[in-house]
Amino acid sequence: MHITVVAAIPALLESSLAHSMMQRAQDRGLLQVELVDLRDYGIGNYRRIDDYQYGGGSGMVMMCEPLAACIESLQSEREYDEIIFMTPDGTRYDQAMANELSLRSNLMLIAGHYKGIDERIRETYITREISIGDYVLSGGELPAAVVIDSIGRLLPGVLNDETSALSDSFQDGLLAPPVYTRPEVWNGHKVPPVLLSGHDAKIEAWRQQKAEERTRVRRPDLLD
Repeated sequence: MHITVVAAIPALLESSLAHSMMQRAQDRGLLQVELVDLRDYGIGNYRRIDDYQYGGGSGMVMMCEPLAACIESLQSEREYDEIIFMTPDGTRYDQAMANELSLRSNLMLIAGHYKGIDERIRETYITREISIGDYVLSGGELPAAVVIDSIGRLLPGVLNDETSALSDSFQDGLLAPPVYTRPEVWNGHKVPPVLLSGHDAKIEAWRQQKAEERTRVRRPDLLD
């Protein structure tokens, strides 16, 4: 999979891509992430990418010309399955969407900054708009990193145990059940006996029950 990120401050994504599973995915050739500095397409000697908004109001807006030039240049090099804008007013991101996007070959993520991007860019180029939650960050770089991580770990060969992702929270519409490791007894708290039984069917039934109970208490909206 190839993911291109267009950002005003691409350095904000570098750390998240240089460690753990995302580094492993790239080292194994399973994921390619290209960081593009929008200022390379900026206007004038100062490579300007933002301007005041029409109608007044606080906050700068990312301009049409740099974004259009950048997007069209990247499109001339490869065909993108999706051009995604990271924005608080987008569709709420969830595991089902991560699963869907992990099946694509080429994605472009536009990380907004300042007050946002000119609406005409959204109308002309963007195929999907994603929000990672009902709050506002300084820019779309961190949300883009979240999307890349959630997609990258689903790619075959990234996780050492590929069944691990299948048991994550939200994969089956439920939160994940409790998990335990050694020691068997810690500060007087014992591991549930069923997990020590070696009886696969009983263990699976216990995990399903606990997943349903936890979801009912913590996220009853998922059961709806």
